[in-house]
This record gives sequence, structure tokens and C-alpha cells, in this order.
Amino acid sequence: MKILLTGLRYLLIVVVGLALLLTLVSLVPSDVWWVQVLGFPRLQTLIVLALGLMGLLMLSWPARRWLLVAGGLGLAVQAFFLWPYLPFSPKAVPDAHPNATGRLRILVINVLITNREDARLRQLVSAAKPDVLLVLEPDAWWAKALRPLRRAYPYRIEQPRSNAYGMILYSRLPLDNTQVENLLQDGVPSIRTGLRLPDGRQVTFFGIHPTPPIPDTYPDGVGLRGVALRKVTKAVQQNEWPTIVAGDFNDVSWSSTIHQLTRDGGLHDVSRGRGLYNTFSARSLLMRWPLDHFFVSEPFQVVELVRLPDVGSDHFPLLIELALPEAQPNR
Repeated sequence: MKILLTGLRYLLIVVVGLALLLTLVSLVPSDVWWVQVLGFPRLQTLIVLALGLMGLLMLSWPARRWLLVAGGLGLAVQAFFLWPYLPFSPKAVPDAHPNATGRLRILVINVLITNREDARLRQLVSAAKPDVLLVLEPDAWWAKALRPLRRAYPYRIEQPRSNAYGMILYSRLPLDNTQVENLLQDGVPSIRTGLRLPDGRQVTFFGIHPTPPIPDTYPDGVGLRGVALRKVTKAVQQNEWPTIVAGDFNDVSWSSTIHQLTRDGGLHDVSRGRGLYNTFSARSLLMRWPLDHFFVSEPFQVVELVRLPDVGSDHFPLLIELALPEAQPNR
């Protein structure tokens, strides 16, 4: 029994120690990709620390008090990052009145370029009935597979790519002053367009998909998401209409890189105060975090925000319905 308890103690020391090390390294400001990635599994690290501390409390030996203190501090650090996104925290974007007008439904889905379950996606779109559909990672095959939806979406921007950074926008609403430009690297497009609401008012929509913090098709983009989002932030600052920025950010909600949209761009994260909308990875129950996001300016309000069932991709679709109060048509 003594040997078992000793082994359990060492196991807890290793587990809690590794979780603490991950927590400390994740706080280091760095452009090194693996340091940035350590900030993704904050919820998972918090759970590991909580379980480890529970185990330590059940055991008794003199050295545990220091590990309990250190583990408690690590737990507090992870909770600090996650707290604003829990459902009982203040909402950054208020709920809309049930009778609110000026409504706009937007569906964002990273289809995964190798996914071929197009029928599931079309069925989901038909059921969700978004006014705007933003599809990320489409290649030429996906562009063709989406064509049956054209009857319901007469306004379109199609930028299929074979590099997993294609982008297609389908809209029921008229588009105005549409611009497609590379976010940073060639072949990584972003979309900026006006959307004309049925009551005649206009909003601006940005669809983006920056490269991830890990070396992939664009290893030169590692650590440059901040540069890409500063470009978006500058465009938002110069925009006169109520604004929506949406897409697969390849970054988590609590990232300092993403926070520049709220800090400098005057936008608000709709997930704050509503929950952790972990859209990636749809293929893992344990390793999930929020990579797909909606940011809006005032005076937008939220009717609903919901993560939809997976459609064969490694991302879950994310649907939002917004309301634009008539009393404040512009920012």
C-alpha cells in the first residue's frame, strides 16, 4: 500500500508539474509557433490542474503544500483567461429583443478541403437558412458541389483555392463595393463587402482565414497572424458602417493577437459571456478549442449564437443571428 501511495504521489507531481510548466510557457510573449499553440488548450490544462489538486488534497505528505499553492496559482491563471467567455460573465454584445428587426443570419463553415460530404453541408444550409454563407477551404470541387445552393443565393463571391485557403461567400442580400485581396500571403484571400439589408440599411462584412501558428503551406506566415489582423483592424477603423468580421481565425478567443480587434478596432467578441464555442476539432472530444469567431461593432445585438452539427469537416459550423436596432443605423 505504501508503494502504491508513493507511486501515486510521484504521478501527481509529474502531472501537476507538467501542467504548471505548460501554463508558465504559454504566458511568454513570443512569435515561436509552439509557444503560441500552448495557449490553445487552456480549458484542458485547467481540468488537469483541478484533478491534480483534488488528488493532492486526498493524500498527505509535508511537501504537498508547495505543490498545492503552485497548482492553485496555475489554476487561477487558466481561469483568468477563460472566465470572460463563460455563460455567467457579462456579455460583450447584448441580447436582442425578441421582436427586434433588422435581422441577419450568417453561417461560417470550414469545410476541410479533403472532405467530400457535400450533401450533408447543403442539407445543413437548407435547414439553417442563413442570409449569408461563408465557406472556408473550398477548392474547385467544392465550388462545383455548392452550385445547387445558387438558386437561393443570387449574390456570390467565389475564390476557390487548392491550398486550403479558398473562400466562397453566398448571400441572399445584395452586395456592394466588394473587394477581394490577399490577407498577407499570395493565395490567402480575404473578402470585404457591403451587405444591403431588406430595409435599405448597409453593413460591412469581412470574411477572413489567416494562416495558422504552425508551419504548414505557408511557413513564412508563422507568427504573422498579428500582422494580418492589424490589416483587418485598420480597415475596420476606416469603415463607416456597422461591421461584422467572421471566419476561421486559426486562433483562440483569449489570444492577445485576436484581442487587438476589440482593443483597436472597436469590435466586440460575441462569444464573451455566452460560452466556449469550441469549433475545432470536430474529430476529437478532448482536444477542442474555439477557432471560428464573430466580431461585431455597435449597435449589433445577438439573437442567437449556436454551434451546429458537424458535416464531415474537422470544424463545426458556427451560426449567428444578429439584430441591428433601427434607432442607431450607423456606428
